Amino acid sequence: MGKETSERIQTSILNKAEKKALVWLAGKQPAWMNSDIMTGIGVFGAVIYMIGGYLSNLNLNYLWLASFGLVLHWYGDSLDGTLARVRHTERPAFGFFIDHTLDAVTTSMIFIGAGLSPIFRMDVALLALAGYLCLSVYTYILTILKGEFRLTYGYMGPTEFRLLLILLNIIYLYSPLQTLHFQISGLRLNVFDIACGIIALLLFVIYIIQLAKDAPGFLAQDKENRRT
Repeated sequence: MGKETSERIQTSILNKAEKKALVWLAGKQPAWMNSDIMTGIGVFGAVIYMIGGYLSNLNLNYLWLASFGLVLHWYGDSLDGTLARVRHTERPAFGFFIDHTLDAVTTSMIFIGAGLSPIFRMDVALLALAGYLCLSVYTYILTILKGEFRLTYGYMGPTEFRLLLILLNIIYLYSPLQTLHFQISGLRLNVFDIACGIIALLLFVIYIIQLAKDAPGFLAQDKENRRT
C-alpha cells in the first residue's frame, strides 16, 4: 500500500474521455520521452503559470501565458504515470514518491501564481491552497490505510480544477466582472475572490465530510483487531 499499486479512484466528469486521450497521447510519444521528462514538463508548466500570473499585473494578456502553463502542467502531470503504465515501466515506489512529492510543490506554485495575479487576493488563494492540501494529505492517508488512491472527490479532480482556472482567466480578461468589488468584514474583495473563497469552503467541507464518513470504519476496524 501507499504506492502506485493502490486502487485508483476516479469519478470526475472528464475521467473517461481523459483516460482515452492520455492513452492515445502516450502511444504517440517518441522513444526518448520518459516519465521523468513528463514530470519535469509538469513542473515547468506550473512555473510558467506563476510567471504568467505575475506578469498579468503589467498586461492582462499574460493570462494567456498562465493558461498555457496550466495546459503544459496537465500534459506532463497526467502523462507521466500513463506513459509508464502503457510501456509497462512502472516504478511503484519511486514513481509514487517523486510524483506526489512534486505535486505538493506544483500545487503550491499554482495557487501562489493565482494570488500573484490581479484576479485573486493572495490570502484568499492561500486559503484555497490550505483546503486543497488538506484533501491531498487525506488522500495519502487513505492510500496507506485503505489501499485506495482517490484522485477525485465527487465530480471534480485536478483536470477540472485546471479548466476552472483557465475559464476564470478568460472571464477576467473579457468580462466587466473585474470591476466589481465588495466590502466584506473590512476586506475589499472582487467577484473572483468570493468565488475562490467559496471553492476554499467547499474543499474544507468535502474534507470534513470524508473524515466523518471514514472515521467510524477505522475505529470499528481497530476494535475488531483488538478482539482477534
